Amino acid sequence: MEFAELIKTTKVDSVAFSCPGLQSVKGMLCITSHHLLLSSRPGANGEQAQTELWLLIRNVDAVEKSVQNLSWYQSSRTNGSPRQTRLANASGTIILKCKDLKVLQLEIPGMEECLNIASSIEALSSVESVMMTYPFFYRPQSLKLEDGWQLHSLEEYYQQIASDTGAWRLSYINEDFVACSSYPQVVIVPAAVNEETLRDSARFRHRGRFPVLSYYHKKNGTVMLRCSQPLVGPNRKRCQEDEALLRTVLAGGDRGFILDTRSAQAAKQAQMLGGGTEHRSSYPGWKRLHRPLERGRPLQESFIKLVEACNDLSPNMDRWLSKLEASKWLSHVKEALSTACLAAQGMEREEACILVHGAEGTDTTLLVTALAQVILDPNCRTLAGFQGLLEREWIQAGHPFRQRCAHSAYSHARLKQEAPMFLLFLDCVWQLGRQFPLSLEFSEGFLLALFEHSYASPYGTFLCNNEKERKLCEVKVKTHSLWPGLNSKRQQFLNPLYAHNPLVIWPSVEPQSVLLWQGLFLRWVRSSQHLDEAWAEIQQIAKSTKNH
Repeated sequence: MEFAELIKTTKVDSVAFSCPGLQSVKGMLCITSHHLLLSSRPGANGEQAQTELWLLIRNVDAVEKSVQNLSWYQSSRTNGSPRQTRLANASGTIILKCKDLKVLQLEIPGMEECLNIASSIEALSSVESVMMTYPFFYRPQSLKLEDGWQLHSLEEYYQQIASDTGAWRLSYINEDFVACSSYPQVVIVPAAVNEETLRDSARFRHRGRFPVLSYYHKKNGTVMLRCSQPLVGPNRKRCQEDEALLRTVLAGGDRGFILDTRSAQAAKQAQMLGGGTEHRSSYPGWKRLHRPLERGRPLQESFIKLVEACNDLSPNMDRWLSKLEASKWLSHVKEALSTACLAAQGMEREEACILVHGAEGTDTTLLVTALAQVILDPNCRTLAGFQGLLEREWIQAGHPFRQRCAHSAYSHARLKQEAPMFLLFLDCVWQLGRQFPLSLEFSEGFLLALFEHSYASPYGTFLCNNEKERKLCEVKVKTHSLWPGLNSKRQQFLNPLYAHNPLVIWPSVEPQSVLLWQGLFLRWVRSSQHLDEAWAEIQQIAKSTKNH
């Protein structure tokens, strides 16, 4: 496929562009393989310099078009004979609804040009092949392709735990992804468990996701593991090797909690379909807790309803609050924080080991394990530590970003696999930052950047669904890592109020404590100028204080 085949009109002059929060511009619109470029002429719009606005076409979630003066011809009579006269002032409007929740409007002269541009954008924004996306073409001069891919090495992180404890070891059982297609090639497992036991456990777990270490709590030596559901089925099948693996985790006489992110009823239904959950008699020492967290289609619908509520410009406060509540988004945030706190509490206060899983182990499981680490570990609250956490618990742990982030809240396609699970995690982290404004080294701006890049990015970090797919597509050979790109703007993403806090941060999950993330959901709806100015002032004060 050639991109040129998808572009019906390459450029149009006298296009007017408008977007809430951005200055309106009129000029030349150009379409390239991956970008829309609007360029105003010097002196136009009362400006001194030329203005260029770039939009990554992959960022477009939905295209809506309307045309004016549809009757291209009008009838008239010349010397008594009927005659058709073409109207010259036909025009069209294209509204681009973006994955980062921006809504752009283009006024385009000429109906044919309008329809061609809309068609081109629709085709380019939905190219199926991963290797035809922009990260495979993006080549910034300041970065080398190999930079950043080993910045947060999984192997080095696990090796450090193995060296510190002696009770855990690195395993390469998944080399070439033979045991589990969604795990990385190196995992960390109990030192006393052999490879054959791991293989049998993988066969007993949904899609091979056997229990592996997620987090080692240095303070008391407890651990958090993650996996997928066991394939117990209606006949209550057992796997002695899987039981032995989890028995080994509690070998020191520790207690364990299995935190299932499904309801007891959902787990029972899964059992009738071949899945299920661990039976207490087969896993002595482990107590099962059910904390249902929404995922999949219901979570996507909640996101869509929330964005609709935020775009409702009605001055009626009761109506707006009713829509906000009906979206259930803040309820999902509250439940996610509550479940992560339960996992953290089990390790910190009960001194128990925690095993987290839902059905597949790639969504709510990762939400809980990652959030619990931000709550427990001050290192995960630094800029570098948080990046490492995202690598371990989301990217390399097999969260299917390509499927989950295929569309945002505006798309007319309703794909079953879509769900804003990673956005829900970022929202929860924002809540932590709001409740503990001194404890996170990174700012809201960093979380906003991560949200944008997870849906549409020039970098390869969030491409594909797992490490196996990334290797097949040669992502780490042919695209740039996101981390050097963001770290080059490090000062921009730092929290000026940050002070190292070695303590666990326990968030309040009372309804009045969980707030709407206005910086994300309302940033294109209302101006943040005064808030931005206040933060700039805070940064200046913090900088001058440090200098003294």
